[in-house]
Amino acid sequence: MKSHAQAVVIGGGVIGCSILYHLAKLGWTDVVLLERDELTSGSTWHAAANIHGLHDNTNISRLQYYTMNLYEELERETGQGCGVFRSGYLYLAQTEAREHQLRLQAAKAKNYGFDFAEISRDEAERLHPLVDFDGIRCIMLEPEAGKVDPSGVTMAFAAGARQRGAEIHRHTPVTATEQQQDGSWIVRTPKGDIHTQWVVNAAGLWGREVAALAGLTLPLQPTEHQYFVTESIPEIAAMGRLLPSVADRDGEYYLRHEGDGLLIGAYEKDMRFWAEDGTPQDFGHDLFPDDLERIEPNVMRAIDRVPVAGTAGIKRVINGPMIWSPDSNVLFGPVPELSNYFCCNGIIPGFSQSGGMGLMAAQWMIEGEMQYDLFPWDIARFGSWATKAFTKAKVQEVYTTRFAIHFPNEERPAGRPVRTRPVYDMQKQMGGVFGLNYGWEHPQWFASEPGVTETAGFKRQNWWEPVGAEARMLREKAGIIDISNFAKYRCKGPGAEDWLNAVFANNIPREVGRSCLAPLIGKRGGIAGDFTVTRLGEDEFWVIGSGMAERFHQRFFKQVPLPESTVFESLTEAVCGFNVAGPLSRDLLQGLTNSSLATADFPFMRSARITLAGVDCVALRVSFTGDLGWELHCAEGDQVRLYEALLEAGRGMGGGPVGARALMSLRLEKGYGSWGREYSPEYWPQEVGMSRLCKMDKDFLNRDALAEIMDKPARESLVILALEEPDVTASGADATGGEPVFRDGAGVGRVSSGGYGYGVNMSLALASLRDPQPGEKVEVMVLGQPHRATVLEQPPFDPEGGRLRA
Repeated sequence: MKSHAQAVVIGGGVIGCSILYHLAKLGWTDVVLLERDELTSGSTWHAAANIHGLHDNTNISRLQYYTMNLYEELERETGQGCGVFRSGYLYLAQTEAREHQLRLQAAKAKNYGFDFAEISRDEAERLHPLVDFDGIRCIMLEPEAGKVDPSGVTMAFAAGARQRGAEIHRHTPVTATEQQQDGSWIVRTPKGDIHTQWVVNAAGLWGREVAALAGLTLPLQPTEHQYFVTESIPEIAAMGRLLPSVADRDGEYYLRHEGDGLLIGAYEKDMRFWAEDGTPQDFGHDLFPDDLERIEPNVMRAIDRVPVAGTAGIKRVINGPMIWSPDSNVLFGPVPELSNYFCCNGIIPGFSQSGGMGLMAAQWMIEGEMQYDLFPWDIARFGSWATKAFTKAKVQEVYTTRFAIHFPNEERPAGRPVRTRPVYDMQKQMGGVFGLNYGWEHPQWFASEPGVTETAGFKRQNWWEPVGAEARMLREKAGIIDISNFAKYRCKGPGAEDWLNAVFANNIPREVGRSCLAPLIGKRGGIAGDFTVTRLGEDEFWVIGSGMAERFHQRFFKQVPLPESTVFESLTEAVCGFNVAGPLSRDLLQGLTNSSLATADFPFMRSARITLAGVDCVALRVSFTGDLGWELHCAEGDQVRLYEALLEAGRGMGGGPVGARALMSLRLEKGYGSWGREYSPEYWPQEVGMSRLCKMDKDFLNRDALAEIMDKPARESLVILALEEPDVTASGADATGGEPVFRDGAGVGRVSSGGYGYGVNMSLALASLRDPQPGEKVEVMVLGQPHRATVLEQPPFDPEGGRLRA
């Protein structure tokens, strides 16, 4: 066994072997995989190994199609069969909501050139005559979907990696991973030690245990999962051809042709956790005792849909472990707190995603960044607040709702609250309905009475009218928005200005009291972050950014060494904040402070330390609402006192509390982008209106990457769309994000954010389009159906910015 390697992959399942293969394929041939037992031990060998392409997230869809198409290429390259059977999938909608979901996915497929489209009942019955389609509202066919052989795929990845020079060592458990001072690692095994630049944790069921060797705690929890294969069914044997799989997610089961019978699996309500305190080291090609009674309700629904399933005996039952993250997505990427430690853990649809995960992991390690924005996979979306109790509650939730639609804006309750601010109980009594943002509870909207539960769906929900009232109140008078979930940092010391200039693309303010917008540039020249940087003193700055991306942004901040005697620290937990905005916001605040808030004394994009209602605050004259307003940041211990004073002052002029949903509506009216939606490492500054904030006459993080693309024409441009929506009632529908946009029947882009602009009475969307022309008409696929929209030349609210600067 070699003593040095560019990367050591721990875990010989399908994911570990895919990562090894792609590392070698992209040029790192000095790589090693270590497997404690045999390849495929753990979850891989007993997987159902279904493959499909469509996903609600477009980039994940791209990677799933890459994965499906890779398997035949692997067979040709290695000579190892992958057992690919493209029988196709029939997707069935029993409910209106499922129909909306499938039609939206069909529109996305058309936009990106994927093969997924509606077929008639007659065509469906020809493809699968054993299905009873009564009660089905629509049927979609994905002809390229099917299944693979788990062992064959894994061995093909392994063979392809070996052919490129990679080494694989079976029966080689890892006993320690030790970080060295230069960021490299020593990986210890009974067969010898390996000095490596990168450690890759792809240990599957043992991901928690391998992480613990590096001092990490991963939010993962295994469960049992069952499926079974029937005996031969004469009607199927007589077909002489493969039948398509049936995706009847409203029925909460999956069903496919297997041999001359059927394979049926379920995610039951009466689920079972396994190995809560750690996966046994001696577990391998093992299964649990059958417990089919638990999945009987799901199986009965499958039999109702495919009656022949009830005529056959059971040939074999697979009850094996799967390991889940709190949201059922992979924990993926370099651990922000460590150097060169990569995680790829908690994968559920492994055979649909294995190739894509391997490619993205290799790109990230070798090139420094992936080609796609995959924050829904990023390990940085969870922090230490994702405790064992939270993880267990969330895993139960995602397992038992595996096939439930995850609606736009839906907030699922399990495991919450985790992190709250001092005003949480007060806001709850005021009717606050909360969302989760990087573990924090924050008010989305305020109901007329406490205890109201919001509904979820593709159309406007029970929060639509209350949110409208909040937005109009702010536009007409004043609103108080809790922004404590924003990420807040302090940079202080003699090298603070130089360090911030070396991190951010914009020039850092030289004058005390000035603020600026500052982009953070990614490895490929895209927008990795957008921040407000404020100079509060000669050597003190505050930096404010996206709260959900705080751990994500740690990776970038670490890349620029801090000068001596300079500190950069997070204030997010210690500091709370409110945005007070609206035409009467100055009047509301002026009665609480002796500091002048007049424009001449406190102009737009300025900041100062002031006292409000006896509370020391850092006040910034900025507002994400696009209206006159201030951000006010105070110590957490002062939050209640400040909030009470602001609410009392607001009541006297018809103002009051406003939630995050209204804030999202208000920023749409101004066309303001939001990180993770309009801004991501995939988008160039010139595509999202940020090029003017990038000062190329100085050096900053990833400036060379930006220089390579700065003069290139925008591939797509961010625009505001006004939808011609005749239904302006609570029963209508708006774009929410992800909807394709078509021009003359051809796909030209997609919506990144959408909603109703209550202040301008328009259904609005922010979208990235190819070659947009102001005033042109396009079609936005809301609910999967075309809605005419106009490309606006300027924001519909206060386009000149007079209110903002008043």
